[in-house]
Amino acid sequence: MRSTDTILTRRGFLGASIAATVAVTGAVSGCSDQGGSGSAAGSSAAQATSQVIVAMNAGSEPAAGFDPLVAWGCGEHVHEPLIQSTLITTDRDLNFVNDLATEYLCSDDGLVWTFTIRDDVVFTDGEPLTAHDVAFTVNAVAKGTTSEADLSMVDQATAVSDTVVEIHLNKPYNALLYTLAVLGIVPEHAYGDGYGANPIGSGRYMLEQWDRGQQAIFRANPDYYGDAPLIERVVVVFMDEDAALAAVRAGQVDIAYTYATHSEQTFDGYELVAYNTVDSRGMSLPTVPAGGTKMDSDAEYPMGNDVTCDVSVRRAINMGIDRQAVIDHVINGFGGLAYSVGDGMPWSSDDMRVDFDADAASALLDEAGWTLGDDGVRSKDGVRAAFDLWYSSDDSVRQAIANEMANQLADLGFEVTPRGGSWDEIYPHEFEQPVLWGWGSNSPVEVYELNYSFGWGNYACYESETVDAYLDQALAQTDIEASYEYWKRAQWDGTEGIAPQGAATWCWIANVDHLYFKRTGLDVADQKPHPHGHGWSLVNNVDRWSWSEA
Repeated sequence: MRSTDTILTRRGFLGASIAATVAVTGAVSGCSDQGGSGSAAGSSAAQATSQVIVAMNAGSEPAAGFDPLVAWGCGEHVHEPLIQSTLITTDRDLNFVNDLATEYLCSDDGLVWTFTIRDDVVFTDGEPLTAHDVAFTVNAVAKGTTSEADLSMVDQATAVSDTVVEIHLNKPYNALLYTLAVLGIVPEHAYGDGYGANPIGSGRYMLEQWDRGQQAIFRANPDYYGDAPLIERVVVVFMDEDAALAAVRAGQVDIAYTYATHSEQTFDGYELVAYNTVDSRGMSLPTVPAGGTKMDSDAEYPMGNDVTCDVSVRRAINMGIDRQAVIDHVINGFGGLAYSVGDGMPWSSDDMRVDFDADAASALLDEAGWTLGDDGVRSKDGVRAAFDLWYSSDDSVRQAIANEMANQLADLGFEVTPRGGSWDEIYPHEFEQPVLWGWGSNSPVEVYELNYSFGWGNYACYESETVDAYLDQALAQTDIEASYEYWKRAQWDGTEGIAPQGAATWCWIANVDHLYFKRTGLDVADQKPHPHGHGWSLVNNVDRWSWSEA
């Protein structure tokens, strides 16, 4: 259970460390001008306020603003929307708890979810929030074309009254709840062009100021229906990795993201902290021979690989990788062994675990007819055991993992060529060559999409009626806990599944910790496991943060 390391896009409004310090100082000054009780230039000043300054990567800034009907809170990197309320949310253990909802239930056929909501909630413009706003939000996502949230399983949301909303589905899909836990409810009466820059919500915070490319400032909502936030103002500054380090060095931020490559640095007044995540690094392994094609949205790409289509190769790769060595050498020990896309989650299966055994891997390859040549590379029926391993070139950690994988697989007789590129360069190869991906969320949806025959993330091109049936059964359960067993069976039922002893469709390698330099005295409370994406998930619970007494 870990998260993203360096898959960030460096948009870089700051390039050099000197410029970074100037920019952060300006951001702090700006927020002080808004009525803050002090800057974060020194530890004692920061601790004397109810303000916190957070450095996030530049890619965390929402391009469309703070609009849940586009990408705020949803998409690949999910998080709580802060400005808007959600029907439900999740606790530290990822159990569902009510937010706007006071209760909810599902019909026996799994097609209708009914939510009763509070009657004491108002938007920041003074208008009451009703079930009509909930229905408007859900329908806008389900029927619109702009949202990164997936509500394609929704036929229609209907407000039965001001406090009751029904969500009608076109197929049983209990994972709807995980989406609703991060989907911010917007006001039907006040939603329109420009909403993202001037959002009206009913959540814990209000957007006080947004300086594009630099910072966003939030202040506590005085009319919030829940417990008043302990941190009254949250300043988020957007900067690249080097700028964030410079800001820490200058004492201008209270907490800043960093990576394992910087973990040995120390800064006066700060401590390095590592937070548990659900962020897996893994290599997709195409399961079909080369020669076909497969569609991805509107694009058609080559499909299949004549090496990895052999299940013995895929199983050997899984057992022949020393995952602990990757963790020790590449991410300085800040992570855990990964065997699936959701290790440690209630829906993960112990059957996904595979022990490192290079000798057994070599024996399996020998038995399958992959003969070791004089050049140290295996071959079978004229096919060399050679393939590319693609990775995102702006991610130094993935590059290092790819090189480590190539070195380890060379010992087994594979010729692996790491190839860095932009995602636009990688996608045309996603179905024909292994790719080093980063996935993970506080939801089992990715287990479905990466492994279902027609899932949008089925890069392995694996199709199994048995696995599909288990995945469909998992989603059809009206009791979430009852679904866990079906998720596990899809991974391995004793005979069939995606596990390393079965189809071995992926080789998962490591779960990466999220690392931050945090100012001494700042308590960030109990963090939920961070999903894939180094950014807003850190501040899911910022309203519960506090400063210790100086």
